[in-house]
Amino acid sequence: MYKFQIYQPYLIGNEKKYVNECLESTWISSKGKFIKLFEEEFARFLGVKNAISVTNGTVALHLALLALGIGEGDEVIVPTLTYIASVNAIKYVGAIPVFVDSDIETWQMDANDILKKITRKTKAIIVVHLYGFMCDMEKIMDIAKTHNLYVIEDASEALGSKYNFKYAGSFGDIATFSFYGNKTITTGEGGMVVTNNYDLAVKVRTLKNQGIGSNKEYAHEQIGYNYRMTNICAAIGKAQLENIEIILKKKRDIAFVYMDELKYYPLKFLFENEKIRNSFWMVTISLTDASMRQQLRDFLADNGIETRAAFPPVHTFEFYKKYAISSYKNAEILSRSGLNLPSYPNLSKRDILYITSKIRIFFDNYK
Repeated sequence: MYKFQIYQPYLIGNEKKYVNECLESTWISSKGKFIKLFEEEFARFLGVKNAISVTNGTVALHLALLALGIGEGDEVIVPTLTYIASVNAIKYVGAIPVFVDSDIETWQMDANDILKKITRKTKAIIVVHLYGFMCDMEKIMDIAKTHNLYVIEDASEALGSKYNFKYAGSFGDIATFSFYGNKTITTGEGGMVVTNNYDLAVKVRTLKNQGIGSNKEYAHEQIGYNYRMTNICAAIGKAQLENIEIILKKKRDIAFVYMDELKYYPLKFLFENEKIRNSFWMVTISLTDASMRQQLRDFLADNGIETRAAFPPVHTFEFYKKYAISSYKNAEILSRSGLNLPSYPNLSKRDILYITSKIRIFFDNYK
């Protein structure tokens, strides 16, 4: 058991109170007041018109693609450097993933590579905001408008991140979030679909609820899914959202201590720039020498510190290799050299100083 885990949820508010209210009222399943409250408050936080709660971030992506009419034979552009769920959802609807490389500085999908991958079959771009940073939304939205493409934002790792003062998840036609236990706010398992388009919101609500499109009992209008969030999960989500600003500030403070303590060592932080404010979902570094990563991870593990390697590029998995149609050099470099450090809000400055002291010892003695 690690003394310092890679992540822990920050449960310091009304989580227990609201869950107990669900239990006492017996509204524990997919009906109850917290569903509506969580959706409304989440939409208000992001500045969007519609938020629809679902069971997890992966089904949020599935529903987004279905609502946009993406299907058999359509091509969907997606970064190869992402968690595999972003790509699996494309296959769920029978579409074809078209991988793009990463920008070596920002880790995000390379907008110039997007342009190279557009064909007459391209229908959408899944924009994945990775590790709390954001993609170049101005450029990507211009590309999408020019080529008449849908934009789906996978903002699972970027709740609270901003591009030109506008939140991740508020740019595209539709966006998705995850509330897994390691996300900025959590419901244990859970997700959200957000959109400013009323018709898309109606489609998502219908699809997530077994195809029921009205309040009439058993009024199934199409084949749908049981992708509903429970009232208990929504209760936790509402309590978490009440403390979102505290959580975001703590995570920024943690990231800045890491950066100050390790600024003279052979690594580079995924930081932010003049357009992008990083929510620092995970404090993410890339090592100058990728060959030392496993040794560093082993050394830190021996000292009670859990780390996490960067995602493997999805095109490297055997069942996705056939979709690798070009070189993905930057994604592969970042994957080999990238590392996430403990980033949970309960970390004290003293904790971070301990962790960074061990990292410095490793580098000072590395052969």
